[in-house]
Amino acid sequence: MPSFDIVSEINMEEVRNATENASRELSTRFDFRGIEASFEYKEKTVVMKAEAEFQLQQMESMFRTACSKRNVDTSSIDVKPFDAHGKTYRQTIAFKEGIEQPMAKKIVKLIKDAKLKVQTAIQGEELRVTGKKRDDLQQAMALVKGADLGQPFQFKNFRD
Repeated sequence: MPSFDIVSEINMEEVRNATENASRELSTRFDFRGIEASFEYKEKTVVMKAEAEFQLQQMESMFRTACSKRNVDTSSIDVKPFDAHGKTYRQTIAFKEGIEQPMAKKIVKLIKDAKLKVQTAIQGEELRVTGKKRDDLQQAMALVKGADLGQPFQFKNFRD
């Protein structure tokens, strides 16, 4: 029976490259001259440091631009609240990976409400969609792609 898996993965190599590009841009920006500001990539997160809150907002914008140039979907970016340590402000950017239970249930409901002749099964952090006809599976793919769920999804293991 034809099937495919819905997953949510981020290419962390591209994120690391985007972080390096944003750091290079930071060093050339006139408004950041003489200011201690930096991007640091560590274990699937990016830490931004600056001297003021508004600078963190500018840096976030620079980072999003660098990610989009590297084809990293910016809807997967999860910006945590900033915290201040003395005169330094820090903010962590994490990435949504895997499909969490509430999101998986939302996708299952979306597919069921469309009355497609497919079955969905939640398997850990991914979703398996199975159907008798290839066309039904392609409709399910289009439905998930078209829905604005705030997270990028990839489709893999399409089997006939």
